[in-house]
Amino acid sequence: MEALPKALEVNEKSPESKDLLPSQTASSLCISSRSESVWTTPTRSNWEIYRKPIVITSVGGAILLFGVVITCLAYTLNLGDKSLKVLKMIGPAFLSLGLMMLVCGLVWVPIIKKKQKQRQKSVFFQSLKSFFLNR
Repeated sequence: MEALPKALEVNEKSPESKDLLPSQTASSLCISSRSESVWTTPTRSNWEIYRKPIVITSVGGAILLFGVVITCLAYTLNLGDKSLKVLKMIGPAFLSLGLMMLVCGLVWVPIIKKKQKQRQKSVFFQSLKSFFLNR
């Protein structure tokens, strides 16, 4: 028999050989999408969960205190007219911004706790569902 030239040998996967591979059907895609590596997430520490609300609350508290200090200085110090007007406008602005951030951070914590409980229930029901569907 005659040997084929190296240029005609098909060792690598050419586009023609890819056409011969079995395509993924809907059922195989569904099974692969339900694999445990996709649905299970590694457990996160409390710091990773509550980091953002803690930072928002801390920054809000700092801005609130800064606004209190500026407002107190505006009403206790004898400054020039322009400085007094500026401090009397900036102080309450920092007060309201700091209070808003502080409240947002404090409200965020119960929301995260509620989501954690829902996620735990969802994982439980997902495992029950996969148990009964994989039979």
